[in-house]
Amino acid sequence: MQHRDNAPEAPQGGAANRADFRHTSVLLDGAVEALVQSPSGVYLDGTFGRGGHSRAILSRLDEDGRLIAIDRDPAALAVAAEIDDSRLTVCRGVFGELDRHAEACGVHGRLNGILLDVGVSSPQLDDPERGFSFLRDGPLDMRMDPTSGIGAAEWVARTDDQEMARIFKTYGEERFAKRIARAIVAARREAPIERTHQLAEVVKAAHPAWEKGKHPATRVFQAIRIHLNDELGQLERALSVALDALEPGGRLVVISFHSLEDRLAKRFIRDQSRGDTHLPRGMPIREDQLNKRLKPVGKAMRASESEVDANPRARSAVMRIAEKLGPAVEKLR
Repeated sequence: MQHRDNAPEAPQGGAANRADFRHTSVLLDGAVEALVQSPSGVYLDGTFGRGGHSRAILSRLDEDGRLIAIDRDPAALAVAAEIDDSRLTVCRGVFGELDRHAEACGVHGRLNGILLDVGVSSPQLDDPERGFSFLRDGPLDMRMDPTSGIGAAEWVARTDDQEMARIFKTYGEERFAKRIARAIVAARREAPIERTHQLAEVVKAAHPAWEKGKHPATRVFQAIRIHLNDELGQLERALSVALDALEPGGRLVVISFHSLEDRLAKRFIRDQSRGDTHLPRGMPIREDQLNKRLKPVGKAMRASESEVDANPRARSAVMRIAEKLGPAVEKLR
Protein backbone atom coordinates (compact mmCIF):
# COMPACT_ATOMS: atom_id res chain seq x y z
CA MET A 1 0.00 0.00 0.00
CA GLN A 2 1.16 3.52 -0.78
CA HIS A 3 0.40 6.68 1.20
CA ARG A 4 -0.31 10.15 -0.19
CA ASP A 5 -0.74 13.53 1.52
CA ASN A 6 1.05 12.36 4.64
CA ALA A 7 -1.48 9.66 5.43
CA PRO A 8 -0.30 8.57 8.90
CA GLU A 9 0.66 5.22 10.23
CA ALA A 10 -1.77 3.76 12.78
CA PRO A 11 -2.00 6.28 15.65
CA GLN A 12 -1.18 5.15 19.15
CA GLY A 13 -3.91 5.22 21.79
CA GLY A 14 -6.99 7.39 22.04
CA ALA A 15 -10.22 7.32 20.09
CA ALA A 16 -8.43 7.27 16.75
CA ASN A 17 -7.11 3.78 17.48
CA ARG A 18 -10.52 2.25 18.16
CA ALA A 19 -10.68 -0.22 15.32
CA ASP A 20 -12.96 -2.49 17.35
CA PHE A 21 -16.05 -0.48 16.35
CA ARG A 22 -17.56 -2.51 13.54
CA HIS A 23 -18.91 -1.13 10.32
CA THR A 24 -21.12 -2.94 7.84
CA SER A 25 -20.87 -1.42 4.38
CA VAL A 26 -24.32 -0.69 2.97
CA LEU A 27 -25.26 -1.92 -0.52
CA LEU A 28 -21.82 -3.50 -0.71
CA ASP A 29 -22.32 -6.06 -3.47
CA GLY A 30 -24.53 -3.88 -5.65
CA ALA A 31 -22.18 -0.90 -5.42
CA VAL A 32 -19.03 -2.83 -6.26
CA GLU A 33 -20.70 -4.79 -9.05
CA ALA A 34 -21.91 -1.53 -10.63
CA LEU A 35 -18.55 0.17 -10.15
CA VAL A 36 -16.00 -2.40 -11.31
CA GLN A 37 -16.47 -2.97 -15.03
CA SER A 38 -12.83 -3.85 -15.74
CA PRO A 39 -10.63 -5.90 -13.38
CA SER A 40 -7.54 -4.06 -14.65
CA GLY A 41 -9.07 -0.62 -14.21
CA VAL A 42 -8.30 2.28 -11.88
CA TYR A 43 -10.90 3.10 -9.21
CA LEU A 44 -11.40 5.65 -6.46
CA ASP A 45 -13.19 5.12 -3.15
CA GLY A 46 -13.94 8.59 -1.79
CA THR A 47 -14.64 7.40 1.77
CA PHE A 48 -12.52 4.48 2.95
CA GLY A 49 -14.28 4.24 6.34
CA ARG A 50 -13.43 0.78 7.63
CA GLY A 51 -12.57 -0.48 4.17
CA GLY A 52 -15.61 -2.61 3.37
CA HIS A 53 -16.10 -1.25 -0.12
CA SER A 54 -12.35 -0.88 -0.73
CA ARG A 55 -11.64 -4.50 0.16
CA ALA A 56 -14.49 -5.68 -2.05
CA ILE A 57 -13.19 -3.58 -4.95
CA LEU A 58 -9.68 -5.00 -4.51
CA SER A 59 -11.10 -8.53 -4.53
CA ARG A 60 -12.43 -7.89 -8.06
CA LEU A 61 -9.23 -6.42 -9.47
CA ASP A 62 -6.45 -8.32 -11.17
CA GLU A 63 -2.75 -7.60 -10.66
CA ASP A 64 -2.92 -4.60 -13.00
CA GLY A 65 -5.90 -3.02 -11.24
CA ARG A 66 -5.49 -0.06 -8.92
CA LEU A 67 -7.51 1.55 -6.13
CA ILE A 68 -7.14 5.00 -4.61
CA ALA A 69 -8.91 5.43 -1.27
CA ILE A 70 -9.50 8.76 0.48
CA ASP A 71 -10.44 9.54 4.07
CA ARG A 72 -9.97 12.37 6.54
CA ASP A 73 -10.67 10.36 9.69
CA PRO A 74 -7.46 9.27 11.49
CA ALA A 75 -9.22 6.13 12.75
CA ALA A 76 -10.11 5.13 9.20
CA LEU A 77 -6.56 5.81 8.02
CA ALA A 78 -5.25 3.61 10.83
CA VAL A 79 -7.33 0.72 9.50
CA ALA A 80 -6.20 1.42 5.94
CA ALA A 81 -2.56 1.29 7.08
CA GLU A 82 -3.04 -2.36 8.01
CA ILE A 83 -3.86 -3.40 4.43
CA ASP A 84 -0.79 -4.81 2.68
CA ASP A 85 -1.64 -4.48 -1.00
CA SER A 86 0.52 -2.76 -3.59
CA ARG A 87 -2.56 -1.97 -5.70
CA LEU A 88 -3.94 0.32 -2.97
CA THR A 89 -2.97 3.97 -2.51
CA VAL A 90 -4.39 5.74 0.54
CA CYS A 91 -4.78 9.53 0.56
CA ARG A 92 -5.47 11.61 3.63
CA GLY A 93 -7.98 14.29 2.78
CA VAL A 94 -11.55 14.99 1.71
CA PHE A 95 -13.38 13.45 -1.23
CA GLY A 96 -14.42 16.91 -2.40
CA GLU A 97 -10.81 17.19 -3.61
CA LEU A 98 -10.81 13.84 -5.40
CA ASP A 99 -9.51 15.54 -8.54
CA ARG A 100 -6.40 16.71 -6.69
CA HIS A 101 -5.79 13.23 -5.28
CA ALA A 102 -6.28 11.66 -8.72
CA GLU A 103 -3.81 14.15 -10.22
CA ALA A 104 -1.26 13.40 -7.48
CA CYS A 105 -1.58 9.70 -8.30
CA GLY A 106 -1.24 10.35 -12.05
CA VAL A 107 -4.68 9.00 -12.95
CA HIS A 108 -6.83 12.10 -13.45
CA GLY A 109 -9.06 11.57 -16.47
CA ARG A 110 -8.28 7.85 -16.41
CA LEU A 111 -10.49 6.62 -13.58
CA ASN A 112 -12.78 3.74 -14.48
CA GLY A 113 -15.01 4.34 -11.50
CA ILE A 114 -15.64 6.62 -8.52
CA LEU A 115 -17.54 5.50 -5.42
CA LEU A 116 -18.92 8.07 -2.98
CA ASP A 117 -20.45 6.50 0.13
CA VAL A 118 -21.33 9.72 1.91
CA GLY A 119 -22.35 10.52 5.45
CA VAL A 120 -21.23 9.30 8.84
CA SER A 121 -19.99 5.75 9.44
CA SER A 122 -21.12 3.31 12.13
CA PRO A 123 -17.79 3.43 14.03
CA GLN A 124 -18.06 7.21 14.23
CA LEU A 125 -21.59 6.93 15.60
CA ASP A 126 -20.81 4.06 17.96
CA ASP A 127 -17.71 5.53 19.59
CA PRO A 128 -18.95 7.89 22.35
CA GLU A 129 -15.60 9.68 22.35
CA ARG A 130 -16.32 11.01 18.86
CA GLY A 131 -19.43 12.83 20.09
CA PHE A 132 -21.64 12.10 17.06
CA SER A 133 -24.54 10.36 18.79
CA PHE A 134 -27.03 11.42 21.42
CA LEU A 135 -27.53 7.75 22.33
CA ARG A 136 -24.14 7.50 24.06
CA ASP A 137 -22.78 10.20 26.33
CA GLY A 138 -19.46 11.62 25.30
CA PRO A 139 -17.65 14.86 24.58
CA LEU A 140 -19.58 16.98 22.11
CA ASP A 141 -17.31 16.94 19.05
CA MET A 142 -18.73 15.48 15.77
CA ARG A 143 -15.66 16.20 13.64
CA MET A 144 -14.74 13.52 11.10
CA ASP A 145 -11.19 14.79 11.43
CA PRO A 146 -10.72 15.64 15.12
CA THR A 147 -7.46 17.45 14.30
CA SER A 148 -9.13 20.04 12.08
CA GLY A 149 -11.71 22.78 12.59
CA ILE A 150 -13.86 23.37 15.66
CA GLY A 151 -15.87 20.78 17.55
CA ALA A 152 -19.59 20.89 18.24
CA ALA A 153 -19.12 22.07 21.83
CA GLU A 154 -17.25 25.17 20.68
CA TRP A 155 -19.77 25.77 17.89
CA VAL A 156 -22.70 25.53 20.31
CA ALA A 157 -20.93 27.85 22.76
CA ARG A 158 -20.29 30.70 20.35
CA THR A 159 -23.03 30.59 17.68
CA ASP A 160 -25.96 33.00 18.04
CA ASP A 161 -29.51 31.74 17.99
CA GLN A 162 -30.32 33.05 14.50
CA GLU A 163 -27.39 31.26 12.85
CA MET A 164 -28.07 28.15 14.91
CA ALA A 165 -31.70 28.11 13.79
CA ARG A 166 -30.62 28.53 10.17
CA ILE A 167 -28.34 25.51 10.40
CA PHE A 168 -31.02 23.39 12.09
CA LYS A 169 -33.54 24.35 9.42
CA THR A 170 -31.24 24.01 6.42
CA TYR A 171 -29.37 20.82 7.27
CA GLY A 172 -31.78 19.15 9.67
CA GLU A 173 -35.09 20.29 8.18
CA GLU A 174 -36.14 20.93 11.76
CA ARG A 175 -39.56 22.63 11.99
CA PHE A 176 -38.89 24.05 15.45
CA ALA A 177 -35.40 25.33 14.71
CA LYS A 178 -35.88 28.80 16.23
CA ARG A 179 -37.43 27.50 19.42
CA ILE A 180 -34.67 24.92 19.93
CA ALA A 181 -31.91 27.44 19.15
CA ARG A 182 -33.28 29.86 21.76
CA ALA A 183 -33.41 27.05 24.31
CA ILE A 184 -29.78 26.13 23.66
CA VAL A 185 -28.63 29.73 24.05
CA ALA A 186 -30.57 30.01 27.32
CA ALA A 187 -29.14 26.73 28.62
CA ARG A 188 -25.53 27.65 27.87
CA ARG A 189 -25.91 30.79 30.00
CA GLU A 190 -26.46 28.49 32.96
CA ALA A 191 -23.63 26.05 32.16
CA PRO A 192 -21.40 25.15 29.22
CA ILE A 193 -22.86 22.44 26.95
CA GLU A 194 -19.93 20.09 26.50
CA ARG A 195 -21.48 16.59 26.42
CA THR A 196 -23.77 14.89 23.93
CA HIS A 197 -26.37 14.02 26.57
CA GLN A 198 -26.43 17.62 27.77
CA LEU A 199 -27.33 18.90 24.31
CA ALA A 200 -29.81 16.09 23.70
CA GLU A 201 -31.64 16.86 26.94
CA VAL A 202 -31.89 20.58 26.12
CA VAL A 203 -33.31 19.80 22.68
CA LYS A 204 -35.69 17.19 24.05
CA ALA A 205 -37.08 19.62 26.63
CA ALA A 206 -37.54 22.36 24.01
CA HIS A 207 -39.09 20.20 21.28
CA PRO A 208 -42.91 20.44 21.33
CA ALA A 209 -43.75 17.64 18.88
CA TRP A 210 -41.83 14.39 19.09
CA GLU A 211 -41.96 12.13 16.05
CA LYS A 212 -42.90 8.53 16.74
CA GLY A 213 -39.84 6.30 16.74
CA LYS A 214 -37.39 9.23 16.44
CA HIS A 215 -35.46 10.96 19.20
CA PRO A 216 -36.33 14.69 19.21
CA ALA A 217 -32.62 15.59 18.96
CA THR A 218 -32.08 13.58 15.76
CA ARG A 219 -32.44 16.47 13.31
CA VAL A 220 -30.39 18.90 15.40
CA PHE A 221 -27.48 16.49 15.75
CA GLN A 222 -27.62 15.75 12.03
CA ALA A 223 -27.60 19.44 11.18
CA ILE A 224 -24.63 20.27 13.40
CA ARG A 225 -22.64 17.31 12.05
CA ILE A 226 -23.35 18.18 8.41
CA HIS A 227 -22.42 21.82 9.01
CA LEU A 228 -19.19 21.19 10.93
CA ASN A 229 -17.93 18.66 8.39
CA ASP A 230 -19.20 20.57 5.34
CA GLU A 231 -20.76 17.32 4.15
CA LEU A 232 -23.03 18.74 1.47
CA GLY A 233 -20.32 21.09 0.26
CA GLN A 234 -17.93 18.16 -0.07
CA LEU A 235 -20.49 16.21 -2.07
CA GLU A 236 -21.22 19.16 -4.36
CA ARG A 237 -17.52 19.67 -5.02
CA ALA A 238 -16.91 15.96 -5.58
CA LEU A 239 -19.71 15.75 -8.12
CA SER A 240 -18.50 18.86 -9.93
CA VAL A 241 -15.02 17.41 -10.49
CA ALA A 242 -15.91 13.72 -10.85
CA LEU A 243 -16.68 13.79 -14.57
CA ASP A 244 -13.33 15.23 -15.59
CA ALA A 245 -11.58 12.68 -13.38
CA LEU A 246 -13.39 9.76 -15.07
CA GLU A 247 -12.55 8.38 -18.48
CA PRO A 248 -15.41 7.84 -20.97
CA GLY A 249 -17.37 4.77 -19.92
CA GLY A 250 -16.33 5.21 -16.28
CA ARG A 251 -18.96 4.80 -13.60
CA LEU A 252 -20.04 7.17 -10.84
CA VAL A 253 -21.72 5.45 -7.87
CA VAL A 254 -23.20 7.55 -5.05
CA ILE A 255 -24.66 6.09 -1.86
CA SER A 256 -26.48 8.63 0.32
CA PHE A 257 -28.32 8.35 3.61
CA HIS A 258 -30.67 11.29 3.77
CA SER A 259 -32.74 13.33 1.38
CA LEU A 260 -30.41 16.33 1.20
CA GLU A 261 -27.53 14.20 -0.09
CA ASP A 262 -29.68 12.16 -2.45
CA ARG A 263 -31.25 15.32 -3.85
CA LEU A 264 -27.81 16.61 -4.86
CA ALA A 265 -26.84 13.33 -6.52
CA LYS A 266 -30.19 12.96 -8.28
CA ARG A 267 -30.14 16.53 -9.63
CA PHE A 268 -26.53 16.25 -10.78
CA ILE A 269 -27.12 13.04 -12.71
CA ARG A 270 -30.33 14.40 -14.20
CA ASP A 271 -28.73 17.67 -15.34
CA GLN A 272 -25.65 16.02 -16.81
CA SER A 273 -27.87 13.48 -18.58
CA ARG A 274 -29.93 16.23 -20.23
CA GLY A 275 -26.93 18.17 -21.49
CA ASP A 276 -27.07 21.79 -22.65
CA THR A 277 -30.72 22.70 -22.17
CA HIS A 278 -30.25 26.48 -21.83
CA LEU A 279 -30.27 27.18 -25.53
CA PRO A 280 -32.20 29.85 -27.44
CA ARG A 281 -35.75 28.74 -28.09
CA GLY A 282 -36.31 27.47 -31.59
CA MET A 283 -32.63 26.85 -32.34
CA PRO A 284 -32.34 23.70 -34.47
CA ILE A 285 -30.01 21.27 -32.76
CA ARG A 286 -29.39 17.57 -33.01
CA GLU A 287 -29.52 15.22 -30.04
CA ASP A 288 -25.78 14.53 -30.29
CA GLN A 289 -25.05 18.27 -30.01
CA LEU A 290 -26.55 18.64 -26.54
CA ASN A 291 -23.24 17.75 -24.85
CA LYS A 292 -24.73 15.11 -22.59
CA ARG A 293 -22.02 13.93 -20.21
CA LEU A 294 -23.74 11.17 -18.23
CA LYS A 295 -26.31 8.48 -18.67
CA PRO A 296 -28.14 6.98 -15.67
CA VAL A 297 -27.59 3.26 -15.16
CA GLY A 298 -30.81 1.71 -13.91
CA LYS A 299 -33.03 3.24 -11.26
CA ALA A 300 -32.16 4.34 -7.75
CA MET A 301 -31.49 1.30 -5.58
CA ARG A 302 -32.30 0.71 -1.94
CA ALA A 303 -31.18 -1.93 0.52
CA SER A 304 -33.09 -5.20 0.47
CA GLU A 305 -35.37 -6.18 3.32
CA SER A 306 -32.83 -8.77 4.49
CA GLU A 307 -30.03 -6.19 4.51
CA VAL A 308 -32.13 -3.75 6.53
CA ASP A 309 -32.98 -6.53 9.00
CA ALA A 310 -29.26 -7.24 9.43
CA ASN A 311 -28.26 -3.56 9.46
CA PRO A 312 -31.09 -1.12 10.34
CA ARG A 313 -28.92 1.85 9.32
CA ALA A 314 -29.27 0.68 5.72
CA ARG A 315 -32.97 1.60 5.74
CA SER A 316 -32.41 5.15 4.49
CA ALA A 317 -29.66 4.36 1.97
CA VAL A 318 -30.18 5.24 -1.69
CA MET A 319 -27.69 4.34 -4.42
CA ARG A 320 -27.53 6.08 -7.80
CA ILE A 321 -25.34 4.97 -10.69
CA ALA A 322 -24.33 6.84 -13.83
CA GLU A 323 -21.84 6.33 -16.64
CA LYS A 324 -19.72 8.99 -18.30
CA LEU A 325 -20.41 9.43 -21.98
CA GLY A 326 -17.66 9.94 -24.52
CA PRO A 327 -17.46 12.98 -26.82
CA ALA A 328 -20.30 13.21 -29.29
CA VAL A 329 -19.50 11.78 -32.70
CA GLU A 330 -20.93 13.68 -35.63
CA LYS A 331 -23.30 11.52 -37.61
CA LEU A 332 -22.44 10.80 -41.23
CA ARG A 333 -24.68 12.63 -43.62
